[in-house]
Amino acid sequence: MAEIVRGEAARYLSTHATTAVQKKALVAVAGCRTEAMGSVRERCEQCEVEYVVYRSCGNRNCPQCQGQTRADWFASRIEDLLPTQYLHAVFKAPREIHKLAQYCQKPIYDALITAAGQAVVDVGREELDIQLGCQTQFQTWTQKMARLLHTHCVIPCGGFSEDGRWISFQPEQLPVRALSRRFRALACRAIRKAAREGKLEGLPDTVSVDQILARLMDREWKVYAKPPFGGPEQLLAYLARYINRVAITNDRIESYEDHQVTLRWCDYGDGCRVRPRKLDGQKFLQLYLLHVLPEGFVRTRYYGFLANRNRKSNIERARQLIGPALTFSVREQKPRQPVKLCPKCSAARHGHPVPQPVPRRDPAPALPFELRPPPINSVAA
Repeated sequence: MAEIVRGEAARYLSTHATTAVQKKALVAVAGCRTEAMGSVRERCEQCEVEYVVYRSCGNRNCPQCQGQTRADWFASRIEDLLPTQYLHAVFKAPREIHKLAQYCQKPIYDALITAAGQAVVDVGREELDIQLGCQTQFQTWTQKMARLLHTHCVIPCGGFSEDGRWISFQPEQLPVRALSRRFRALACRAIRKAAREGKLEGLPDTVSVDQILARLMDREWKVYAKPPFGGPEQLLAYLARYINRVAITNDRIESYEDHQVTLRWCDYGDGCRVRPRKLDGQKFLQLYLLHVLPEGFVRTRYYGFLANRNRKSNIERARQLIGPALTFSVREQKPRQPVKLCPKCSAARHGHPVPQPVPRRDPAPALPFELRPPPINSVAA
């Protein structure tokens, strides 16, 4: 990914308008694990030879950073699991909303993720007479890097009654149709409010918020809700892969040559068959920047009894009320321990030469703006 940015960003920025956050992402990815980010000296655990490791950029849109952050997030979420069944719900926004998000990302994204989380809480209270809790994660892409605004929700199959008891329910008892309609109502209400408050001023005059929402109120919005295959632990492992990553990973990029990028994507309509896709470098960069999140947007949020203020105390109270009869055993997670080996020992350990993270020290060709200095308290990659 860094090679593609270094090869395409200068031409792209001269022909396309970009936001400050998108430019910052390009600078970070271009300089990631190069001299521009600074370096630290490490000692090989096997031969005790010192060698230089370039720092990571730490940008949440970089596909080769945040490994330790993802591991820590996953470990924390595993500790919060309750001894009960779980539901995996996915709230998809209609394609007409994508047009609004093209011009006003942050207010639209905020409206969608908040509507999804609040819909779970509202339907639990109205249909099941209990206070539910959920963890939500917002995503914007498909396997082909196209825009698809959707929110993943991790929902325990139980909640607190008005008198403080814990009441469990079966996954099929949470009505999906009610979730869909409540999600639609809350999202449209939030978007209208954002328009009244002047947060959608970036929309062109030809786009009418009222007309778009009037059409969408007559349609069913897609909501999926089923028990996660493999249990909540596997669902959290899946979500952890995208907690600090955007649209594409380095292992899906097969080649970059002659300003052409070849990537792999999974065709779910054909039995998850893996297919190649070839893109012009400029088009690839455009698709990547399409998914760079706006500044200040929080991708993962919590609602109901799992809201941040009382999450820890509510989890402990729920565990006491559920009791040992329904105890759900979670595999013990070992802390992530990166092995620090020099390139020579790594090659011997793996039985083949290990490619260096950066083919050259100088991140050429130079971008039309300076790379930011290395972080003061950065951790080695």
